[in-house]
Amino acid sequence: MQICGFDYGTSNCALGAFQNSGASQLLKLEGDKVFLPSTLYAIARELICESVGLGMNGNAREDYIAMRAGPLANARRVRSEEGFLPDEQTLFFGREAFDQYFSLPEEGYFVKSPKSFLGASGLRPQQVGFFEDIVTAMMLNVKSKADAQLSEPLTHTVIGRPVNFQGLNAEKSNQQALEILTVAAKRAGFKEVEFLYEPIAAGLHFEQQLTDNKTVIVVDIGGGTTDCAVVRMGPDYRKKDDRRADFIGHTGERVGGNDLDIQMAGNCLLPLFGSESQLKSGKPVPLQVFLNAVTTNDVSAQADFNSMETGLLLKQLLRDSRQPELLKRFIKLYNNHQNNQLVRSAEQSKIALSDKTDHQVDLAYVEQALNHSINFNDMAEAVERPVSKMISLIDDALAQAGSMPDLVYVTGGSAQSPVIQEAIRQRLPGLEVVDGDHFGSVASGLTVWSQRVFN
Repeated sequence: MQICGFDYGTSNCALGAFQNSGASQLLKLEGDKVFLPSTLYAIARELICESVGLGMNGNAREDYIAMRAGPLANARRVRSEEGFLPDEQTLFFGREAFDQYFSLPEEGYFVKSPKSFLGASGLRPQQVGFFEDIVTAMMLNVKSKADAQLSEPLTHTVIGRPVNFQGLNAEKSNQQALEILTVAAKRAGFKEVEFLYEPIAAGLHFEQQLTDNKTVIVVDIGGGTTDCAVVRMGPDYRKKDDRRADFIGHTGERVGGNDLDIQMAGNCLLPLFGSESQLKSGKPVPLQVFLNAVTTNDVSAQADFNSMETGLLLKQLLRDSRQPELLKRFIKLYNNHQNNQLVRSAEQSKIALSDKTDHQVDLAYVEQALNHSINFNDMAEAVERPVSKMISLIDDALAQAGSMPDLVYVTGGSAQSPVIQEAIRQRLPGLEVVDGDHFGSVASGLTVWSQRVFN
């Protein structure tokens, strides 16, 4: 039996396992890097299920082939029509997926942060099956990289989960998302799968360094969700097998770093594409089509943006616009499927503004010499709404706990933003705020818990 903790994150994946020495460590998933961006690019969408079928083993593979007979037939047709060679790489992950998308955005199929979609309401069975294939393909890739570094293949895993995958119909949403993750993990080769709340996992990692007992509020702000947990932890608690009584408050909602990127793209970049322009009638252009473009974490918004109806609407808006040159940029963005790239530019601006007061955004991939300056105040104003939601989750967790913590432990990649850090300090003045391993704490905590669960 080989056990591990698997952080299948919205922004990055990480996996921790125990080596022969008995010590746990995060394994390398992309070259020398232990964090793999949660992205996938397929030369053709139909080839994702083919890759899954080829990567599976045993009876599960036979069952999968029978279940996916239709999609697999489509994959064979596409492979034949496009002339793909048998040994040609058709799926790319992590930074390679970004590179493929940026070089040919109008071709292939690109998905970033699929975890954001798993709890979406209204998914048809075919859509659920498609997301199962995407997650399975990503997990197969991670597991193969991990297995190559271990003495035996991984068989048991604890996977991190947010408190809520979606805000609406949370119970049904959570069930759907957990079922997709379970199916994918087992198809990827894990025999046993357990789940643990991500903020609790992060807290378990932090607890290893405490020398005194503390009540800690763990604020885990990831790419897709913000989760808060109030936990009693320290030397007297960490060896207990049952920790349920120690977790005295927890809340979570689907608001995270992706929402900051979307708000920055919408407020700071979309005006360059006509979102604030007027029609010849004097009325503003319909805003929804622009919002759909950058709301890359919403299935229905992306379906609407990529539809034929949107193309027809944009042609009409171009005829009616007082600033057609701006609409032409947006139409190019639409035709070339570069909306994910625009949100990526906003994300990179957010990261850059953690260390400086202004940043020049290069948008030459849309139009030669097009660029735009974003300063720190622009960013702070743009992300005010999602940051306020994050802080309200702290309030809810404290209300559940019925007591104030001794300190604040902040983790998650998006928690590095100085805007968020300042908001937390303003809400909890006088409390010590400890910065954790923003990317690795959840995976490390899941690995600690896997040893408890499976041993």
